[in-house]
Amino acid sequence: MDTATKNFELKDLDTDFEMRNQDSINRSEIDKPVLSNIKFMITGILFGIILVKSEVISWFRIQEMFRLQSFHMYGVIGSAVVVGIISVFIIKRFKIKTIDGETIHIYPKKFNKGQIYGGLLFGFGWAMTGACPGPLFALIGNGATVIIVTLFSAIVGTWVYGLIRHKLPH
Repeated sequence: MDTATKNFELKDLDTDFEMRNQDSINRSEIDKPVLSNIKFMITGILFGIILVKSEVISWFRIQEMFRLQSFHMYGVIGSAVVVGIISVFIIKRFKIKTIDGETIHIYPKKFNKGQIYGGLLFGFGWAMTGACPGPLFALIGNGATVIIVTLFSAIVGTWVYGLIRHKLPH
């Protein structure tokens, strides 16, 4: 392969997904016993219970947040940001590895205007439905079956994004 072709190909790899996957292994392609995934199922169930008990999946709490009537959700989100900052600092400082022993690489992110549009769209959807995409399954499991419409909409939105992402500002 000539240098011009190689440079052209590297230049086209500008999305986060493509950059992240240049040197990584797709762990889903490695044969592992089914039981090895139980740790993820247990973690997901515990996370869902925490979301329900802390009321962060409550439609009323989310509406209070968007109406600036309560600090509850801002406190939870702010705490998560602080925990994330500390966690990334610890991972970088002590070169923490994954459960499978892989080195964790945190690549620098380049800001672009597409993130503003995406954030606004995300926020409008969150405000309209009263549901963040993260706890959709916890909401459904908690008996709010109407959220299946929101889950379906999120899946369709993700599919549409995949179709038109090359035309969007990245």
